[in-house]
Amino acid sequence: MRFFHIHGDRFIELGQLPADLPAEGFLWASYSRPEFEQRFGEVQHKLQRWDCGQLVDLHVSDLINAQLPSHFDYTSWYDLIVFRRLAALPGTDSLPADEQTPSANTAAQALEAIDTSPIGFAVFDHVLISVHPADCMVRDFFADKLGHLTEGRDLRGSARLPTSPAELMLRMVNHTVDNYLELRRLLSRHLGSLQRELMDAHSHFDNWSLLLASRDALHRLEEISEDQRSAIQEWIDALDEWPLSEDAQLRRERELLRVRSRDVLEHIERVLTHVRRLESSSEAAVQMHFSALGHRTNSIMRTLTVLTAIFLPLNLITGIFGMNFDGLPLIHKAAGFWIAFGLMLAVGLGLGLFFWRKRYLSSRH
Repeated sequence: MRFFHIHGDRFIELGQLPADLPAEGFLWASYSRPEFEQRFGEVQHKLQRWDCGQLVDLHVSDLINAQLPSHFDYTSWYDLIVFRRLAALPGTDSLPADEQTPSANTAAQALEAIDTSPIGFAVFDHVLISVHPADCMVRDFFADKLGHLTEGRDLRGSARLPTSPAELMLRMVNHTVDNYLELRRLLSRHLGSLQRELMDAHSHFDNWSLLLASRDALHRLEEISEDQRSAIQEWIDALDEWPLSEDAQLRRERELLRVRSRDVLEHIERVLTHVRRLESSSEAAVQMHFSALGHRTNSIMRTLTVLTAIFLPLNLITGIFGMNFDGLPLIHKAAGFWIAFGLMLAVGLGLGLFFWRKRYLSSRH
């Protein structure tokens, strides 16, 4: 767990929660999920001492629940946002050095390696409580980033510190969404390899369980993204219902929150669009795979039918001359065999030429 005081251009890490709420700025208290579960009594005591209002027991359960979908809720004291992150697990952001072309198994591993653990935020007027997974790097990333901003060494992104707990929460949520946008290249490449294997005429693809698992993973990502969109949309609706203020600075800060919230929503929409495009591409690859199989089967059956049609009259001729009758034409002549053979050869070549001109034996259709 880490604690920070943010005020103006100052970003100070604290050793512990202060006894009294600072007169200016706001506090950011970040916990891992196990730490929050063990120390939420201390958190409740501090919130009561600061006159912030205590966390509702149901919301405490939401913050420590590792399976909860993204959602938004609020009370008269604070807003609660649970947001499932979308990020690759460490070590899955690139292919091994000896694997230039990803295999279908690698594609499935890439989909299974997407971490969707929830991050919880309790947003008070002057306090932000964030609850992260034990291995989440979002807290450390923002702690370092905001620390660099105070030193003037970070030229990326926003060049100022957040002015409110809500703004800091939106920055972290936006960062988790952008992490998924960075996974687009990885997912597209691995799913593309699966599609190439499906369309390879020399590949005997039979791992349908792998394909179903990949499509299920995409459906799961779509559901998570839709939950994220609903949570942020509810936050925006709640933000519009905040009471109006006559302070110009407060109005400006609230408008900036709306802009940043809409930007986060737009990023989530991009995620949804990409996931649906991948689903559509996978479905199209499966349909094309079966179409190619049907086309190949039709080609084989057409060739076999043509060959049968060629040899059918030849079988008729050999059947006639194979009858056990003494008075058959040509049967007693020395050149009879060659005449019958020439007849069969002419019929076979004639039929073969006829079917070739009809393009029944051609690979071009």
